[in-house]
Amino acid sequence: MSKNMLKFVHLEKSMPAKRAAEARRDDFQEIYDEFSTDKAAEQSGRCSQCGIPYCQIHCPVQNNIPDWLNLTANGRLEEAYELSQATNNFPEICGRICPQDRLCEGSCVIEKGFDSVTIGAVEKYITDTAWEKGWVKPTEVMQELDQSVGIIGAGPGGLAAADELRKKGYQVHVYDRYDRVGGLLVYGIPGFKLEKDIVEKRAQLLSDGGIIFHMNFEVGRDASLSELRAKHDAIVIATGVYKARDISLPGSGVNGIVPALDFLTTSNRKGLGDEIAAFEDGTLDAAGKNVVVIGGGDTAMDCVRTAVRQGAKSVKCLYRRDRKNMPGSLREVQNAEEEGVEFVWLSAPKAFLGDERVTGVKAINMHLGIADSTGRQVPVEIAGSEHDIPCDLAIKALGFDAEDLPALFDEPGLEVSRWGTVMTKRDTGKTNLDGVYAIGDIVRGASLVVWAIRDGQDASRAIHRDLAEKRTTSESALAS
Repeated sequence: MSKNMLKFVHLEKSMPAKRAAEARRDDFQEIYDEFSTDKAAEQSGRCSQCGIPYCQIHCPVQNNIPDWLNLTANGRLEEAYELSQATNNFPEICGRICPQDRLCEGSCVIEKGFDSVTIGAVEKYITDTAWEKGWVKPTEVMQELDQSVGIIGAGPGGLAAADELRKKGYQVHVYDRYDRVGGLLVYGIPGFKLEKDIVEKRAQLLSDGGIIFHMNFEVGRDASLSELRAKHDAIVIATGVYKARDISLPGSGVNGIVPALDFLTTSNRKGLGDEIAAFEDGTLDAAGKNVVVIGGGDTAMDCVRTAVRQGAKSVKCLYRRDRKNMPGSLREVQNAEEEGVEFVWLSAPKAFLGDERVTGVKAINMHLGIADSTGRQVPVEIAGSEHDIPCDLAIKALGFDAEDLPALFDEPGLEVSRWGTVMTKRDTGKTNLDGVYAIGDIVRGASLVVWAIRDGQDASRAIHRDLAEKRTTSESALAS
């Protein structure tokens, strides 16, 4: 199995060709080309096949990365795909949007001095090839079970749980407030990171495997949580977190200051062909405007790069810490800078300018002081450093909080934390309500897609154990 490996000592790291910034600024297509077969095998061969694979350890779903790199390097691509999808429900998605520089690639043993293996690009290549070759098949259930599971939310966590439970034979119903399957995969993540036909293909595969989707269905409006509990043997809450964090500053009430998710959802809907009034009238369209995005996470990166593609006059990202301390992917920062985004590091907003519509952001320079209890240096204002930044559209990308689920679901007994996230037992997703589980961002707070997938897998195992026990108890009672 070691043939064609350990090439990192004489072969440099290489990514698939990236489209020129001048070309990609004008559309929402993905920016990386596909690896050729030879290049994918060559780059996979850089893996050192180390005894303790830190890339796998630091992957939330514990992907068998060294093994499928080895198989790819040796031309055994169908086996590589089978191994890849054995631990990851959506490898074609994670290969595109996972921050590999912070996870698997960032943990690669050969990274120091030789640069890491291009794990994400190879994962994407393996799965895209599998789709092209027809190796990706819908679930074929060996034994149908009478028990049913209702899943609230058709995002990555809910879909992963649905996939796993359907494989075990359960009748799975997914309820979602949106009109398309995918949640933030469709409406939150721009097409240049994840083209929507990728999500649509996976959604169709899940449907073909017997999962039933109820779209435009909102719990609390179309049914209460208690009504869904009466209908199903188990419930999974996988709603994600959508409530935008706000910032209270002078001038916050003027027009032209918008939440990041509103901006991204509108752009994605427009790309999908929907008629969106807020885009047509210019409210959520960056074309011809000086745009300022406030925040330094992955959502902020999505906003600045979307604004560029909409034809903004200028795009600035305002972040109160420096490049080294930003939470977003450094790879995304590099892509944004190539496309013309200006990052204003160590700068924070103090006020929004303008009478009826925003005309600028008053900002102040910061420096990083002593570390707080989390170990991060605290940004401190530099007195007298205020300055004005012209702005016709200000986008707040400050993160997300949970909605008030007990009130929304008409279920006051559901136990939540002081942040509004659902309280669960570790590694099972069990809530304080019998037969109700919760996963993903609604438990963790805003996090990564791959962590939602992991939570969906963990909860599915717990549900299977619990429902199997109920079946055994019921069968024993009937026998006696």
